[in-house]
Amino acid sequence: MFFSTRDSEKKLYKASQVIKQGLAEDGGLFVPDSIPTVTLDEIAELANRSYPEKAARILSLYLSDYTYEELLEDAMNAYCAASFPDGAAPLKKIKDNTYSLELWRGPTAAFKDMALQIMPRLLSRALTKTGEENTALILVATSGDTGKAALEGHKDVDKVKIMVFYPVDGVSKVQKLQMATQTGSNVNVCAINGNFDDAQTGVKKIFSNTEAKAKLLENGYILSSANSINWGRLAPQIVYYFHAYCELLKNGEITLGEKINVCVPTGNFGNIFAAYLAKLMGLPIDKMVCASNSNNVLTDFIETGVYDRNRKFHLTMSPSMDILISSNLERLLYFTAGTEATKAYMSALSADGRYEVSEDVKKAISENFVGYCADEDETATALRNYYNNGYLADTHTSVALSCAEKYLRDTNDTKKMVVVSTASPYKFAADVYKSINGNEAAEGTGALDQLEALTGMEISYPLKDLDKRTVNFNTVIDADDMLEEVYKFM
Repeated sequence: MFFSTRDSEKKLYKASQVIKQGLAEDGGLFVPDSIPTVTLDEIAELANRSYPEKAARILSLYLSDYTYEELLEDAMNAYCAASFPDGAAPLKKIKDNTYSLELWRGPTAAFKDMALQIMPRLLSRALTKTGEENTALILVATSGDTGKAALEGHKDVDKVKIMVFYPVDGVSKVQKLQMATQTGSNVNVCAINGNFDDAQTGVKKIFSNTEAKAKLLENGYILSSANSINWGRLAPQIVYYFHAYCELLKNGEITLGEKINVCVPTGNFGNIFAAYLAKLMGLPIDKMVCASNSNNVLTDFIETGVYDRNRKFHLTMSPSMDILISSNLERLLYFTAGTEATKAYMSALSADGRYEVSEDVKKAISENFVGYCADEDETATALRNYYNNGYLADTHTSVALSCAEKYLRDTNDTKKMVVVSTASPYKFAADVYKSINGNEAAEGTGALDQLEALTGMEISYPLKDLDKRTVNFNTVIDADDMLEEVYKFM
């Protein structure tokens, strides 16, 4: 069962209800009432299972009103060879004790596919399980990758419509073109004047607008979300941390029970929070390195206990991390500080743009997390150095590679380090190309061809011939007009 991070009464909901609803009525995020555990023997057994089998097992521990058979069917369909021709989440050794967990081998070339290929299936079952007769309207704020992955996962799904908002100048040209050329009878895409935080805040305002929800319900729609604020999006992300550990175990790189570290490039804190949940469940993870770009609000928070979004916003070459309001941090605050403190922190963030946690909470967080950041030069240097040593990474993964290097340099930690690789280099081809050789790339999709010619690495299959697709969406609005645009879509 689940309840809101801000609910002192802890009103309980089934998994299917929270997946359908997305965000709690009070603006909080749903969390489970208990954390299931996985023993070392069970981890050893999982190492011999396929990715879909691992997913069904881990998800069944949380989604208890779904059967294992239902979850296995959904996982088999989500992680099939047609969508993941190279397999789901391959793990590659790239340097000594450092490994890259490539989560971008799916249909939109981003790690969001790992959750958003199975989430629509979970939502579709949730609508049936809860007896819902209305159409689910999914609203998404994206800093680039979530939007395309959510659109692709939900297109033409029965009883579902999806609308995506993204910052007009806050995504790469490839990301923008991926969304603008999206097909499907139930999809809509809209750019906003502003940054990702403006888009995310706008979506949250619609969710908490009782008048708007009533109007939508009158017209046969209920609201839901595909962002990582939705438990149905977050839970599948836990799986790939178990998978990474199992791969290391199966390949003889570690012994059963040996601890590993993970380094995760993150902006909204969902990806790394999934690693934290895996650790709470019993996966032998020691430190979680939270890797930020120049928008280093999380780095400062982990170091000082002060979360302050009142700072300069940077547009970087890792735009999916250009975020100053990290929504999933609220879940971590709940687990470390409890409901009342979390409510107070979120209220302060809304009113003043900052809050400070107690010393006990800061200590509890620092026992698990360490924060590092990489600026633009450091990101480019890491990308170039790893490329020269035989591994081509995108800009977000390169932030994590830089931060992992700093952590290892500071600590001399000899544990195996799994760096989460979140996107194909071709999603950010222009910046990858420039980081390698210092030259400006061609405009738009021309950079993909240049990068392929330079590196010899084939363009990721979802991005081939992107420039030949028809542009279906080109609307740009102010953030204050998002609700009106939703009404138009309806």
